[in-house]
Amino acid sequence: METNDNVEKKGNMFARIMFGAFLVLIFLVKRVDVAAIGPEDTSIGLSHINGFIHEFFGINMVWYKLTELFGVLAILVVAVFACLGVIQLIKRKSIVKVDKEILCLGGLYAVVLVTYAFFEKVIVNYRPIIEEGAEHVEASFPSSHTMLIVTIFGTLMYVLPKYIKNENVVKICKIVCLVIVALTVVGRLVCGVHWFTDILGGCLISLCYISLFSNVYNRL
Repeated sequence: METNDNVEKKGNMFARIMFGAFLVLIFLVKRVDVAAIGPEDTSIGLSHINGFIHEFFGINMVWYKLTELFGVLAILVVAVFACLGVIQLIKRKSIVKVDKEILCLGGLYAVVLVTYAFFEKVIVNYRPIIEEGAEHVEASFPSSHTMLIVTIFGTLMYVLPKYIKNENVVKICKIVCLVIVALTVVGRLVCGVHWFTDILGGCLISLCYISLFSNVYNRL
């Protein structure tokens, strides 16, 4: 049976590998096979792979709307834990007495928000389409929708047993979380509002964050 130290070491190693892969992907997108295949002649890295996959799937608004719905659900999850944290803080009169699960999630959500804001300013790739209501093509890497949903529902599975005591209900909720994550990854690719490398980048950084969350959560 593995000790907690071994599990933590493996978790940290996995997080480093995912983050390293994320950085390598950024390098490839910025330096390899760059061509002006995007709207407004925006240059896109790994253009042959990205262009082929985008043309293969085209634009699918049904998948787009479905993934938008999952995004709303993710924000609702954040809102629920935020409200629960505020209620506990008021009742317990100390932030250190707020559930460690909520504190860990709050820290994670802040990191995700900072990551989103960073890549809105430091643009790696632009979207393959100009979305309705936008005047110009917008930042696309990593897919913020993918990052948000994979990270939130991926970490939700860790804390469910704390707040739901029925094991069968927990299992069902975990399955629902996995389905939402899988449909989001597929849906954001198929709907055509992102390049393939945007989705991949969102998945890599999310897996890094989930692994780090798991280690911090278990240590606390």
